[in-house]
Amino acid sequence: MTSALALALALASQPASAQDDAAVDGSAEDEAVAADEAAFDESEETGATDILSADTLTVILDARLLLADGHQSWVDRGLGKTRFDGTADGDFQLNALPVEASLIWQPRFTRSIVGNVSASWQQGHDDEAFDVMEGYLTFIPSRSGSTSFSAKAGLYWPEISLEHATGGAWSTVYTITPSAINAWVGEEVKVIGAEATIRHSIGSQDFSATAGVFGFNDTSGTLLSFRGWALHDVKSTLFGQFPLPPLNPFLAQRQENVTRSILEIDDRPGFYGRAEWRPSSSIVLNAFYYDNRGDPQAFTHSLQWGWRTRFWNVGLVADLGPDTRLIAQGMTGTTEMGFNTNNVIWVDTRFRSAFALLTHRVGEGALSGRIEVFDTTERGSRMSPAEENEDGWAATAAVRWPLWNHFTGFLEALHVESKRGARARLGEPRKESQTVLQAALRFRW
Repeated sequence: MTSALALALALASQPASAQDDAAVDGSAEDEAVAADEAAFDESEETGATDILSADTLTVILDARLLLADGHQSWVDRGLGKTRFDGTADGDFQLNALPVEASLIWQPRFTRSIVGNVSASWQQGHDDEAFDVMEGYLTFIPSRSGSTSFSAKAGLYWPEISLEHATGGAWSTVYTITPSAINAWVGEEVKVIGAEATIRHSIGSQDFSATAGVFGFNDTSGTLLSFRGWALHDVKSTLFGQFPLPPLNPFLAQRQENVTRSILEIDDRPGFYGRAEWRPSSSIVLNAFYYDNRGDPQAFTHSLQWGWRTRFWNVGLVADLGPDTRLIAQGMTGTTEMGFNTNNVIWVDTRFRSAFALLTHRVGEGALSGRIEVFDTTERGSRMSPAEENEDGWAATAAVRWPLWNHFTGFLEALHVESKRGARARLGEPRKESQTVLQAALRFRW
């Protein structure tokens, strides 16, 4: 089997406790290269092609029992920070519902070329349509010596998150709900593009560098400015859209009340770069820079705008012992949209967030805890800082445990506190405290 498929099938057949080491190790592509080296000899003897068989298909199902409070969620055009909310007056509400159904197809075309196509139904997202999530080809030739190369092209998320698994459907590993950083990556940092990676080993140290060019990501930043950060596990799709909260009177006349994540407006390609260093087998450090080169003055007839969005992301994975791992990410950036008024653009938002996650394996399961902070600062001429600035923090505790063959259970407690003056447009208090308790049953076949 080829590398990426070998890794994906291995993940699909293992419990989540095995997945976390293989999939969220600072660089899932490095794991794919290692899998390629291990499977190279076998593939020469057995043949490399497998376009459509049971081995190329994976199904993921997710159902939840949840108790949540807080006012109107952002998925219902509110300014709540979580996916689920409480009663009309913000009190706790109990629900049981299916959340996601994903189908993943991973054809193997040659020993070095594999595909990954996934489509998903997500509760409450874009009229609950079944839509394409990712679709790309990966080229990973056999490694010779201390240097290797790989490439990828199609519709995909760039390698930013340290909380999501490879192998399709971009599922979380340690918690049900990803951090605010990676929730936003899931919403607005999916691209149609191509990237190339080179890796080199010097003794026990590994280095890698990735360069990518992309399009169809011009609206990135819309949610961060108009809604702010959020903590949830809804992921963008090829044709999908996300709702926006009520905007101020000026912008409500100039911006459609939804944002479409996969859209090309200005015909200007963006780029990103990533560097990673593994000084030892227990430490991974990486840095990522993104610039979509969007034209803030470009817009469509439906009033979807180009946004100039740039950010830095840094990450750390450190094994503190045989059963304990520390994961940390930090992101800072800016996004701009609109025309200049007295040399000040309509929307000019600085955004920042950081988290630290500690996970400890207990038997076949794991206990995880995460703490994070986030804020946005508005400097645009048509956005009032008193309304649009926000700051907040969140704490998450989760238990993951394999239950039966192909089934994994999660328990999670998420608490978020945030301040945003724009909540007054909805008749809500500027500061809100929200808690979501979830039990998830995840099936993977």
